[in-house]
Amino acid sequence: MQRKAYVTGTAALLAALLAGCTSGSGDKGPTDDANPGDAGSATAAAQPGRYRTLPEPCGAVGHDTLDALLPGIQQITDPAQRDKAYQGDATLTYDTDRKVGCHWKVESAAATDRLSVDFERVVSYDNTVSDDDQAQRLFLDKETAADLPAPATSSAPPSSPTPTASASASSSAKGSPGGAASPGSTRPSSANSPASSGSSESSDASSDASSGAASSDLQPRVLTDLGDEAYLDDRLSTSGSTAEQRTVTVVFRTSNVIVTIQYEEQPMAMGTVPDSKEMQDRARNLASRLDDALGG
Repeated sequence: MQRKAYVTGTAALLAALLAGCTSGSGDKGPTDDANPGDAGSATAAAQPGRYRTLPEPCGAVGHDTLDALLPGIQQITDPAQRDKAYQGDATLTYDTDRKVGCHWKVESAAATDRLSVDFERVVSYDNTVSDDDQAQRLFLDKETAADLPAPATSSAPPSSPTPTASASASSSAKGSPGGAASPGSTRPSSANSPASSGSSESSDASSDASSGAASSDLQPRVLTDLGDEAYLDDRLSTSGSTAEQRTVTVVFRTSNVIVTIQYEEQPMAMGTVPDSKEMQDRARNLASRLDDALGG
């Protein structure tokens, strides 16, 4: 009789446990929240970028452009060495669909010139962020790191001329045809001025001082006529006892591709300073050609 009671008690315990499991899985429904929210709705994925591949970097720069940026390349007499200089050296990369680059270095009697071109295709791994938005964020990081100066403003009213300056302007106006002074007539040309008999460096300094607006136009700045967004950086540096080296960098974004151009020149002669406008014009011309090639 005791053995029968034990079996009955065990059966009762099992029945209670089964009843508890049944009541715990009642009308509350499934607790799996792997797919929260409305099962009938799906989050729209962000748009992919415009570009899926990248150009071959060493072939993206034509010979005529290389002739302009690397003047010494045409001074190479050996045809094989000149062809090698045109070809450039590809940057080591493990995914040519994501990042590629090429660089050139040419020495001449006047200077050593270096050029590098890098293409980066940005891909977002966040379904809520498009490739273009991710590229825009990366571009902004680069622009912030460049620490561009604030753009010059010309909101201040022009200062009133001094009596001496007014008299000088009036005298110049009387001596000009029609009695009207042409812009800049109050300042003699440095080439015709007695001071022009000094050194060429003094003449250049005088020219720079008389063209303050042009100097401000050449400072590092945002570019509005290239790609979706772009900026230019221009830095002059010295390396010990060597000549001053100028580095002009142009970075622009077209959709989800960011292009970086770095152009350097270091003169052979001490005291020689690479021309800022000339180097900027060359770098911007190359950037415009690459943007056109990308279809930007």
